[in-house]
Amino acid sequence: MYYIGKPRDGHANAMAAEFVKRTSRFAGCEMREIAPGRFDLFARHPEARKVFLDPGGRPMDTASFVALVREAEQMGRDLVFLIGGHDGLPAEWKSRADLLLSLSGMTFPHELARVMLTEQVYRAFATLRGHPYPR
Repeated sequence: MYYIGKPRDGHANAMAAEFVKRTSRFAGCEMREIAPGRFDLFARHPEARKVFLDPGGRPMDTASFVALVREAEQMGRDLVFLIGGHDGLPAEWKSRADLLLSLSGMTFPHELARVMLTEQVYRAFATLRGHPYPR
């Protein structure tokens, strides 16, 4: 999981970090800040399915998101998520995404989007593993 922009909200950062930690029980999971001009996401993860968060992306409910994670696992393919900064995603990257995903029709600070995404990733793995969290 990558994000663009400085994470300034300590409370949101702690929540996102907690969901990454929980997800790590089920699968390798990390969250890193990147600078698009200094990091080549496509060279670093050439085979991964790239899911970029974008307000104009495809809306998806939790069941569909779980299916996305299930499919990637069944195919043995990593998922790489990217959350844009205050200016959104780099235009040249946006067109190269395998999936543009919208978390909501509303606009959220990228720190809160990280919490929402990490929670949904954890929820998906917990659901797939039969963990009681999703109830």
